[in-house]
Amino acid sequence: MLQDFLNSAPIPLLSALATLVMLLDAMKRDGARIVFGFSVFSLTAAMAAAIYTMFLPDKTTAFNNMITCGGYGAYFDIVFCLGGVLTLLAARPFLLASNTEHGEFYSLILFSICGMFLIAHSNNLLTLFIGIEVMSVSFYILSGYLRTSRFSIEASLKYFLLGAFITGFLVYGMALIYGSAGALGYNEIYQAVQGETGARFPMILLLGMGLLIIGLSFKSAIFPFHQWAPDVYQGAPTIVTAFMSTAGKAAAFSAFIPILAVLTPESSSPVAAKIGMLLAVLSAATMLVGNISAVVQKNIKRMLAYSSVAHAGYMMMGLAAGSVRGASGIVFYVTAYMFMQIGAFILISALERGSEERYQNLEDYAGLAKKHPVMAALMSVFMLSLTGIPPFAGFFGKYYLFTAAIESGYTWLTIIAVISSVISVYFYIGLIVAMYFRESDVQEQDSRPGLAGISLVISAAGVIILGVIPQFIDKIAKSLF
Repeated sequence: MLQDFLNSAPIPLLSALATLVMLLDAMKRDGARIVFGFSVFSLTAAMAAAIYTMFLPDKTTAFNNMITCGGYGAYFDIVFCLGGVLTLLAARPFLLASNTEHGEFYSLILFSICGMFLIAHSNNLLTLFIGIEVMSVSFYILSGYLRTSRFSIEASLKYFLLGAFITGFLVYGMALIYGSAGALGYNEIYQAVQGETGARFPMILLLGMGLLIIGLSFKSAIFPFHQWAPDVYQGAPTIVTAFMSTAGKAAAFSAFIPILAVLTPESSSPVAAKIGMLLAVLSAATMLVGNISAVVQKNIKRMLAYSSVAHAGYMMMGLAAGSVRGASGIVFYVTAYMFMQIGAFILISALERGSEERYQNLEDYAGLAKKHPVMAALMSVFMLSLTGIPPFAGFFGKYYLFTAAIESGYTWLTIIAVISSVISVYFYIGLIVAMYFRESDVQEQDSRPGLAGISLVISAAGVIILGVIPQFIDKIAKSLF
């Protein structure tokens, strides 16, 4: 039992620390600053534990094969903790500016990451469900964190209602898979599907797979289950949107990859071919709908929300490919997307200074290069990377996914992805044009980023470094499979 705790160190460690954060907030009156510092320490400690377990000599399981240890899950743990630290550093000045800093915010971030840990380490459908629910409940509350804002309350209510509805798809899908394979553990399901007789009820297994894909597609904001994303991302506090649209999406895809590997063990089988084509169609539709919808948006958070939908479509290409190159491409893209998307939203939150009226629309960014040249330069880096222009991380992320799709015979899907990327140039570069080539008569208030500046520098550095030496992460990603 002790060895199980050591091998899965990030999960019990962060769970215990998150509970301590909640208790510390309850016992220490007006101790939000202490809670903030302890939360950053907690994520740093969990990240260190993840790095330790990532290099375990053997990739083992723990707690009766309920979770995996090291390797794949540990890498995602690092990504989640990094996203959490960047969010916390940027959240404090945002919350102070809006006079809404409470210890609950920090504990909710930690508990949501605990759920993400369970998702990435799941080796059983029951563990996966628990992880998804822990993460989702935290997100529902965080979306409505600004209780005096009708936009925040509306976002929370929409997210909760749709999320509760989609939970039914997840539960029914898992139940049908259990009825067909006779087990909830990934290893047992794999053996049942791969065995000579196969699953006991193949049609029920296919139906269960379909419902499970629907549930995970909702969490990833895949078309046509993306309708919640624009409203929730726009209405939620900007710093919460930064976290949900990056770490939350990474968690969903960390579940997608092993689930499909278990349910479609033979890439040449008819079932795998059908699932691959379904994922390819969803990917194409998601990329086109996301980018075309983003073109007509005037609100920048809504524009980036639809952009987030499109990027989920790009990641789905790796799932459709059904290969190691496709899976490693998703891992690289998730890492790159973490830096460029979270950086963009953090920058918006730094400019807002806690106001729901400042820097909400694209025209508000006119002349930003003169008022805040550093901010404009950083936003340009993030926009160019999201577009996929070299030498930034977004270019290589798309390159790895595009080549994986072509190698798996989805040339048509790659062509659609290239067309979608061209469409995205309009609104990404359009923001840069507004910042550098348009004038504004609005008098600017002080917008010093404070601690958020650390997050912005780290995000920009990540985008540039992954663009200059992408083989470092790519090599690690391939070693996980």
